[in-house]
Amino acid sequence: MNKELEFAQKINELKELAKEQNNVVSVKQVEEIFAQIGLAPDNLSPVYDYLKAKKIGVGEPVDLDEYLSEEDKNFLEMYFEELKELPEYSEGEKEAYYISAMAGHADSQKKVIEIMLPDIVDMAKLYTGQGVNLEDLIGEGNVAVTMGVTMLGALESGKEVPGALASMAMNAMEEYISIEGNLRKQDEKVADKVNKVASEAKELAESYGRKVTIDELAAESKLSAKAIKDAVRMSGGKIDDIEVEEE
Repeated sequence: MNKELEFAQKINELKELAKEQNNVVSVKQVEEIFAQIGLAPDNLSPVYDYLKAKKIGVGEPVDLDEYLSEEDKNFLEMYFEELKELPEYSEGEKEAYYISAMAGHADSQKKVIEIMLPDIVDMAKLYTGQGVNLEDLIGEGNVAVTMGVTMLGALESGKEVPGALASMAMNAMEEYISIEGNLRKQDEKVADKVNKVASEAKELAESYGRKVTIDELAAESKLSAKAIKDAVRMSGGKIDDIEVEEE
């Protein structure tokens, strides 16, 4: 196995460990994991940089509120006001609801969802700064938990419920970030294509002193007629310097 793959595997191992420990790992744990592939403590700076970027604390939790935008803070202020209306439960009551939810009791499943709501906020904070709104992340987490409480029957004890639901919520948030990231990339590609055609069309139109046709632009540039037509279509026919024939 090459060093890069080994390093990536240990990073993933560290991430999974952090998930189990309230998003915190110890220096000793970091050193022990990477000692397995021959990395000495003095060579772990890239690992600590990665952990910091992923908001994983080393020795103590990261202050996630430092990463929030004003929009996120305003949303949370209103959201926490709503959560204040929910009842508080003792650890014993929570355990009872977990066990009852595992047995499929709908009322207990609703209680478990309520219990998890504040935790979902903390999970969502871990993913801020990745081009998605905190509100959307919380929504994805809430949906995952709402679905997850109906699938707890396979667990062996009530103590496993919070961890199982947290894992479902975090997986949903990560999937949402991935989907949104792919959509942004597609949008950027579309924008690049449209801008390139618009720029070429503007330059040629200035030399002609009028709008240009698609065929003229294709003949005078390195762009194909198909690429120009695609750009016109993607822009909604709003490239000003191209004369679009009515169909």
